[in-house]
Amino acid sequence: MHRSAPRLSRILACAAVPVMLVVAGCSSDSGDKKESGSSDSSASASATKKAEPTVEPAKFAALPDPCKSITKKTVTSLVPKAKSKNGTAATSSDTSSRAGCSWNGLDDNGVKGSQYRWLDVGFTRFDSDPSLGSGAKRAQQDFDKQIAKAKAAEGAKKVAEAPVSGIGEQATKITYDLTKTSEDFKYATIVARTENVVVTLTYNGAGYAGSKTPSAGDILKGAEKAAKEAVAAVAAADTDSAKPSGSATPDKKTTDKADDPESSDSDSSDRKTTDKKSSAHKSPVKKTS
Repeated sequence: MHRSAPRLSRILACAAVPVMLVVAGCSSDSGDKKESGSSDSSASASATKKAEPTVEPAKFAALPDPCKSITKKTVTSLVPKAKSKNGTAATSSDTSSRAGCSWNGLDDNGVKGSQYRWLDVGFTRFDSDPSLGSGAKRAQQDFDKQIAKAKAAEGAKKVAEAPVSGIGEQATKITYDLTKTSEDFKYATIVARTENVVVTLTYNGAGYAGSKTPSAGDILKGAEKAAKEAVAAVAAADTDSAKPSGSATPDKKTTDKADDPESSDSDSSDRKTTDKKSSAHKSPVKKTS
């Protein structure tokens, strides 16, 4: 009996070994499955990100103040007796995407008649959108729509269209005659695109009470001048919006000290002098036998 007890213990110990190996094996398989699942999820997420369409970022993120986009000098020249030199802003729920301003006035010359002028400028900005395209592409589409809209003006006669150089990436002029309030009006509309912004400017005029009708050439010339200023204002507004509101200025004394090598040498010399004085004031240590 005493001999069989140790033998029985050895048998039970050996029997327990396979059980532990089986458990360890199961645990290892479970870990492999978790790692495999995690790897598959990461690969799936990566594939989803790669599948998302990308578009070129829009260049301009802001619009200019429309009533300041054309200089007062030009406004005075084109609309001599404007009711408001500062212009009348168009209603907009989001002036960063759509804005406009207009000026109008009647220059009364008494018995010689009167000259009426009207100037209007509008800005439309487009953001880039993965589902709609880049801001520039969307602006191109609106550019074409604005040209078609100007050409389809109700009652317009002698409608003419031609490209204009030197105004934005692309520009088109539309001229026509229009009769209203029993007077003959001359119209000129310039539609221009600069990156993701479309600028539409219209200038028209008429002579009242026997005054001569303005020439189509003068009206077109005035429209092109104002359109150039409006397009230039888009780039200026974007530059202003990109400027930082403020930056920290380093302390002048600290900067001067860091840039002055003599100051550094002086500090080092002072430290050496101090160390020397401190050493001189130390009491001598007497050796004891």
